[in-house]
Formats: sequence, structure tokens, C-alpha cells
Amino acid sequence: MKELILKYGCNPNQKPAKIFMKNGEELPIKVLSGNPGYINLLDALNGWQLVSELKRVSSLPCATSFKHVSPAGAAIGLPLDDVLKKIYWVEDEKLSPLACAYARARGADRMSSFGDFIALSDICDKETALLIKREVSDGVIAPGYSDEALEILQSKKNGKYNVIQIDENYIPEKSEKKQVFGITFEQGHNDLDINMSLLENIVTENKDLPESAKLDLLISLIILKYTQSNSVCYVKDGQAIGIGAGQQSRIHCTRLAGNKADNWFLRQAECVLNLPFKEGIKRADRDNAIDVYIGDNSVEELLTYGMWEHIFTQKPGEFTREEKKDWLKNLKGVSLGSDAFFPFSDNIERAKRSGVEFIAQPGGSLRDDAVIECCNKYKITMAFTGIRLFHH
Repeated sequence: MKELILKYGCNPNQKPAKIFMKNGEELPIKVLSGNPGYINLLDALNGWQLVSELKRVSSLPCATSFKHVSPAGAAIGLPLDDVLKKIYWVEDEKLSPLACAYARARGADRMSSFGDFIALSDICDKETALLIKREVSDGVIAPGYSDEALEILQSKKNGKYNVIQIDENYIPEKSEKKQVFGITFEQGHNDLDINMSLLENIVTENKDLPESAKLDLLISLIILKYTQSNSVCYVKDGQAIGIGAGQQSRIHCTRLAGNKADNWFLRQAECVLNLPFKEGIKRADRDNAIDVYIGDNSVEELLTYGMWEHIFTQKPGEFTREEKKDWLKNLKGVSLGSDAFFPFSDNIERAKRSGVEFIAQPGGSLRDDAVIECCNKYKITMAFTGIRLFHH
């Protein structure tokens, strides 16, 4: 296939729309079902690059959940404990390593992942396909599909679900072009190799950087490489737990990602795990109710919305601000990556509140000394990578 006609561009009024190779070569993708749109394919191609790089550094199956050309979540295929299985709604599912990766990628920020486009590093198996089938999603890209997985996915949305196969050996040209307002932009493809050498320049008093934290920091940097800038990413135990994308201010990235990381951890509190949901409540409704419950107004807001009456068997107990603060003190060992330098130490202050103990950022700010001093105050280990990871 040398060109693919799309439903429309970014918006329905932007027609005609298609993708094609510059010199008439074959596209490196095959559409096995569905009719993907412009944004679907931006998500798919960015997501595929992300999971390919994650697999290279981790040697494990990887998955990402993309929305609007930024990842809502990404993870490597580590096993899930009972708590994570419960908050990701996969307690009764058989999970392969690839299915674990997708459960983590989808589950970290389920609100943002609603209607996602999925990228998988490995051939999609039956277990992963069954997880995908039950979620609200636009499509999936992978290097291949087992016969069982393909049958499951092609039955989703009455055969209209977007299933894309990509040539895993495809290598893009060294330069890339795009047009904006009729003007052509050209730049070198961002083939920067993200590896352990980027973490060697530790600038803080605390030089302790365990292997697990090194991997988490590399995961954060790879995620940032494919996230709309400005961006900051919190990672713990091989998965993103908070991504702040597309903000004009660095501190707003840090706050947004930190709030998402906090929500991820608050969902693991006993009172949230034991919320009295009625039988048959859809996962999306449960996700919305939990998001309100762990918010600032908690039960009061649930009552205002009239939500608890049709979601819960009884009125939930209050989850007070003091209780939330106490619970969040248990969040530790978090790694944080930033796609550009921190201009002020307020970013470190906010990151510390969400359990950050390890940081990787480019360095190069006029206020590097103040940022390092703030890290030293909290005994945070920080490496200067010397590389910027803007993505637009």
C-alpha cells in the first residue's frame, strides 16, 4: 500500500486527507481493520516509536496509551501485585507480560486514557487483546497479532476498530519534513540514543542511584521524547504514574504530573479500594466516581452530583484532606524526568511532595545552583543529562 486515504484531517472539515511516502514507496503499515484518522495515526506512529525504545532499554514487552499525540501512560511488562490489579480492574484476568504492560499503561491515568490509541512493542497475544476489547479505545498498533488476538480485535466496534500492523524493521529517513501554513519545515529525525550514559553526571551531594531508579529515569526520558512539550514525567516501578504535557510553564508541568501521580497513589488507599460500588457499574463510571472521591471535595461533591445514589450501595465514608496528606507520605522512590531544565527550585519542592527521590533533567539554567541546593535539602539524587527532549 503506497497511500492511505483517511476519514479526514485533524477535524471533519479538513478534507481530503491521506498519508503516503515521499518517493512512492510502500507504507510501513497495514490496516487490518477499521479506517484510522489523522490523529489516530499520529498517536500510532509516536506510540510505536516510544514502545520500541522502551523495549530496547528494558528487554521487556512494553505498551503505551496515547491521547492527542501525547502518552497518557506507558509501562514495561512487570507483574502486577494485588493492589494494582484491583485499581486497574484486572483482578480476574489472565495476564501475559504484554498484557501487564498494557494494564499498567492504561491504568495509571484511566481518565486520560479513555478513548486512547494503543501501541504494543510485541506481537499482540490473546490476553492483551481481551483487555483491549473491553476498554473504550480507538485502535492499536503492533508488529503483529496472533490469530486469536486478531479475531478478538476485529470483532470490536462491529469490525470498525482500528487494527494496524507495522513493519518492526522500518527505519525512517534521517531528515523529516512537515508543512505549516504552506511553508515546509525540515529537520533531522530525533534519533538520540537514550541510555545509561546520560545519568552519569550526578550533580547533587547524594550520589545514590540504584539500578531500578536508573531504569525508571530512562523510561521517563523516553516517554518525554514523544510527549508534547513542555513536559515532565513521574515514573515508579517501570511505569509512568503522572505525565504533564503541553504546558507553557515548567512548574505547571510538574504540578499537573504530580497531581496525577498523587491520584494514582490515592487510589491505592484502603478506603478507596473498598468503595461500595453497586454490581454492574461500568468501569468508566467507577473511574469518574473515584476521581471525584479523591478530589478536594470528596463525598460532598459526590452528593452534589447525586453520583453516589446510582453508583454506590451506601454513602461512602469521608476521605479527609488530612487523611490524604498522611497517605501520600507513603509514596516514595519516585523518579522524575524533565524535557528541559528546571528554571526555579519550586519544581523540586512540588516533586518532593509526590515522593520524588531521583531526577534527570538537562541542566543549564542560570539558577542551577538553587535547584541543586533544593535537591540537597531533601537528599534527592539529580543527574544532568545535557540533552533537551522537546517534541512538537
